[in-house]
Amino acid sequence: MSADEATSPYTLQAEEEDGGERRHVFWADQIADAIEAREPDDPIVIKGGISPSGVPHFGNMNEVMRGYFVAEVLRERSHEVRQVFTADDRDPLRKLPRKLANLDGELVDLGDVNAGALGRNLGKPYTDIPDPFGCCDSYGAHFSALIQSSADALGVPIELVSNTALYEDGEFEDVTRFLLANQDTARTVLAKYQDKVDADYVPFNPICAECGKVTETITAVRPDEGEVDYVCTDMEAGDNVISGCGHEGTATLREGKLPWRFEWPAQWRVLGVDFEPFGKDHAEGSWPSGDDIARNVLGNTPPVPMVYEWFTLDGKAFSSSEGHVVLVEDVLELLEPEVVRFFFAKNPKKARDFSIERLDQLVDEFDRFEKLYFGEVEGTGDETARAERVYPFVVDETDPDRIRLPFTFAAVLGMFDDPDLREQVARKEGHIPDDADQETIDDALARVERARNWARRTDNEFNYELKRAEMPDVDLDPATEDALDELADFVAEGHDGEEIQGEIYETAKRNDMEIGGLFTAGYRLFFDEEQGPQLGTFLGKLDRDFVVARLRRKR
Repeated sequence: MSADEATSPYTLQAEEEDGGERRHVFWADQIADAIEAREPDDPIVIKGGISPSGVPHFGNMNEVMRGYFVAEVLRERSHEVRQVFTADDRDPLRKLPRKLANLDGELVDLGDVNAGALGRNLGKPYTDIPDPFGCCDSYGAHFSALIQSSADALGVPIELVSNTALYEDGEFEDVTRFLLANQDTARTVLAKYQDKVDADYVPFNPICAECGKVTETITAVRPDEGEVDYVCTDMEAGDNVISGCGHEGTATLREGKLPWRFEWPAQWRVLGVDFEPFGKDHAEGSWPSGDDIARNVLGNTPPVPMVYEWFTLDGKAFSSSEGHVVLVEDVLELLEPEVVRFFFAKNPKKARDFSIERLDQLVDEFDRFEKLYFGEVEGTGDETARAERVYPFVVDETDPDRIRLPFTFAAVLGMFDDPDLREQVARKEGHIPDDADQETIDDALARVERARNWARRTDNEFNYELKRAEMPDVDLDPATEDALDELADFVAEGHDGEEIQGEIYETAKRNDMEIGGLFTAGYRLFFDEEQGPQLGTFLGKLDRDFVVARLRRKR
C-alpha cells in the first residue's frame, strides 16, 4: 500500500479499486492488514473520541464499535491492543443543549435540571462546569460516564481518557511547547485549511485565570519557560459571541488547550495511536489538515484512518438539539447486544437507517445470519463465508443449542403476562424442543420482554395485553352471545388459528351480525380493547380450554 493510500480516509475503498476482486469478507480484516503492514509495536492503540456536547446517543457508538471489531481481529492475531476513547472535555461549552441524559440513560429537557449550571458557564471547559444533575464532579464527567456505560453495555472494553487529565498531567506539554516553538511552520500548514490564520495566530488557547473561559488572544509566547501571556477576549460560538472578561494574565501550557486541528494530531502523538475511525464529516474536513500537521509540523506518521458512513434514525439524521435520538440503553431494551453488534459489523462504507419501527427485520436478518453460521439454512457463498467469519465477533459464545424465537412471535408472547403461558405457547408452536434445558429456555424467552417493549414503543399491531387473570366486564346482546357460543363449540373441536379466523366470518354471517361486531366482541373479551391482532390466529396459539371458557364467558 502506498503512502497516499495508507493515509487516505477511504481505506476500505482502496482494496476494491486496486484489485477489482474482493479479498476480505469482513472489513475489519482489511483494516487489520493495513495496521500490520506498518509493523507497529504492541500494544497497538486504537482510538475514538467525542466532545461532550448534547446527548451521547446510539449514533456516537460508531467509533466505539468500528474500533472494537478491528481490535478483536488484531487480538485474534495475537496482538496486544488498547482501545482508548478520548473525551474531548477541555473543549469550551459553546451553546446550551436542548436535551440531556441522566445516568440511567433517560432523556430530560434542560428545564428539568439545573440549567443555570450550564448557562452561567458558557465558554468554560466541560470539566470546569458543574454537573446540572448534581451527581458527578462536572458536566464533562457526567457525559463521560454515559459513554463508558454505553460501551460497557455492549461489551466493549474501552479505556476512557480525559483530555483535561492529559493537559493537567503534562502529557500534552512537550508537543504544545514544540508547536509554539515552531509557530511559523504551524501557521503555514494550517493556513491551507482554515481562514483567518494571520501573523498573530498562536496554536494555543489559554484558560482565563479570572473568569475560567477559554480565550484565543495571546500577546506573548515563551516556549522555553512553558508560558504564554493572554488577554481574555470575546469568543465566537456559531452565530453567537461569548464575552471575555478582559483580564490580562499568564498561563502555563497545562492551563489551556490546543485548537482542535492541532489537538487531534497531538493526541495521535501523545497516545501513540495506530488506527482511528471517524465520520465522513472529518474525512473532508479535519483529517486532511491533521494528516498534514502530523507529517509536516510534528514529524509523525498519522494513524491508519477509516471513514464510515453515518446512519439515520427512522429516516432522519440524529439530532440531540431536536431530541431525535435513541440511547444505547433504550436500544438494549429492544434488542439483544449481539443483534446490536451485528448491526455495527456491517460494511461501514454504506449509509444505513436504524429503524425502530422495523426492528423485526433487523432481528430476522441476524437470526438468518446466525443460522448460516451453524449451517441451518443455505445461502450464497459470500453470505456463508461472511457469517462464518463475522458471527464469532458479535456473540459472547457460539452455542449451537441456542434457541431464537422469531421476533414477531416473541411480540405475540409479550401479550401474555404469565411466563408459564409464554413457554407453553412457544412449545405448542414448535419453537422450544422437548429436550431443551431450562437455562436455554430462559435465554430464549428473554427476547419476549424486548419484543414487548418494541411493541409498546412503536404502538404497533402487537401492542395488546391478554386479560387472562380475569374477564373484562363486557355488555353483550343475545345475538352476539349466541355467536360466541357457536364459535366456542368450533374451537373446542380442535381447529387451528387459520380455521378459527375463517369461522369468525362464517359465524357472524349465520347469526346476521356485522362481521366487525363479532370481532369487536372477541377483542373486548380477550383484550378489553376495540381492536387487536388477527383474532382467530391469535386464539389458535392459546390453550384451547381457556379460549373456549372465555368465549362462553365463564372465566
